Formats: sequence, structure tokens, C-alpha cells
Amino acid sequence: MSPAYEALLARARPRAQLWRTILGFGLIVATYVLWMLVLGAALWVQGGLDGLNDWLLRLGSGADPGSVVLMLATFVGAWLGVWWVLRVLHGRGLSSVTGRAPVVLRDFVTGLAIMAAIGGVLTLALLPLLPPLQLNLAPAVWLGWLPLALLGLLIQTGAEELVFRGYVQGQLAARFGRPLVYLTVPTVLFGLAHYGPASGANLWLVVLATGLFGLIASDLTARTGSLGLAWGLHFANNTIAILILSLSNTLGGMALLRVQGGPVSDTVLRPLMLADMAILALVWLACRAWLRRR
Repeated sequence: MSPAYEALLARARPRAQLWRTILGFGLIVATYVLWMLVLGAALWVQGGLDGLNDWLLRLGSGADPGSVVLMLATFVGAWLGVWWVLRVLHGRGLSSVTGRAPVVLRDFVTGLAIMAAIGGVLTLALLPLLPPLQLNLAPAVWLGWLPLALLGLLIQTGAEELVFRGYVQGQLAARFGRPLVYLTVPTVLFGLAHYGPASGANLWLVVLATGLFGLIASDLTARTGSLGLAWGLHFANNTIAILILSLSNTLGGMALLRVQGGPVSDTVLRPLMLADMAILALVWLACRAWLRRR
């Protein structure tokens, strides 16, 4: 645990009891669900029951830009949940889990740059292994939705970092101080949070790959004392997967490019996911090298 992380945890230690952490996590999840119900009620008021059912079907597949942006907007509930749980249950503010704003911004930009330079370039190198690509959206339509989509990705990736690395990891680190606990538990929870039947035969590989990212993000958070570096990596990674090139059958509605003939098969996707995990490991090593030199 770095001195910077020790300093970040100082405000968490007085109220780091395990029961508070478990209760707080449950209340954050409940707030997230409540926020989705609020959005659903707004859609019902606007379009009636038929309009609400239509939106729910679209959200399930994420097959168009509007549904992707609305799905990303649901993560506002996680921000609200962490904010009020920290205030009421722990007597502190958001900065006590994110780190100081200048540090968060600096590390976010660094993470974004490293992922773009390494992850982006190596992803391009994998393109010859893919079937032919085609435009998924007209460039003008894609550009029109892009500002809202980028804002949505900032909200979504920031919310996940806030909950898993900021709140859960921070509380466990303040309570136990053992990496085996505060790195492992958030990693497992983060991986299981991405468990879904839509992943098909690669379901557990998706959980494993997501867990690997979670472990990397947890390690970098503990080394930097802020969420910025992990958030930057997360934002860049999701930008590539959701806004640039869609390979899956979910959340493909906002991607600029897609594979001709629809999502790639599970057998084709499996080696690509393994390659992506190797890229994540290289990105982590690059981040560690940067941390040693700064």
C-alpha cells in the first residue's frame, strides 16, 4: 500500500466496520435500482405503457444509439448511491474515495493515453484476424450522438470505479489492510457484476476478463491513491468496445464499425478475448513503468 493510498484511506478508517461496508454496498445497489425505476417512470409518463415496453426491449439489446446512451445514464444512480452513503453512513465526501481532483485528472489523462497508445494500436493489429468490417452507423449520425455517448461513458466507467475501487476496496483496505482482501473481493464482485447469459458460451471467460481488468484497476488505485489512472484505462477501453468497434451482440448500437453479417461467433471471439487480456497485461506493465519514473 503506497503512502498516497494510506493518506486517501485516513478518512475511511474511523468508520470502516465491516457491517457498514456491507450495508453501504447494499444501499448503493438499491439506489441504482431506484434510479432505474425513476427513469422507467419518466419513460412511461412520456410514451405510455407501450412506449416504456419499447424502450425496455431496446435497452435489452442496445441496438441503437438512443438505447445505449440511456443505458449509460442509468449509472447516475450509482454516483448518487455512493454520494449519499458516504455522507450518511461514513460522514465523508466523494473526494475521500476518488482522491484529489488535480491528481485524478492527471492520472485519468495518463491512463487514457496509455490505453490509446498500447491498447488501441494492438487492437488495430488484431483487425486482420476479424471478418470484414462495415459501417454500423452513418458517420454524421455517429458524430451527432458522440458527445452524449462520451459523457455517458464518463458516467458509467466513473460509477464502476467509484463503487468497486473507491468504496468497496477503500473500505476493505481501511478495515483489514491486507492486499489479499482489498484486492480480491472487489475483483470478484466486479467480475460477477458482468455475468450475463448474453455472453453465450464465453460467459465465464467474460467474467474472467472483466475480473482481470478489475484486479489491474485495484492494483493501480492502491499504488496511486486516486481513481484517475484506473478510470482513464476503463474509459478508453469502453470507448473502443462500445463506440468504435462492436464484436458482441449487446451494446452494439453506438459503434461506428461492426463485423459484416452480425456479431462474431463464440469460437471466433474466444481467441480475441484472450488476446485482449494479454493487451491488458501489457497496459498494466506500462502503467507500472510510468509510476516508477514519475
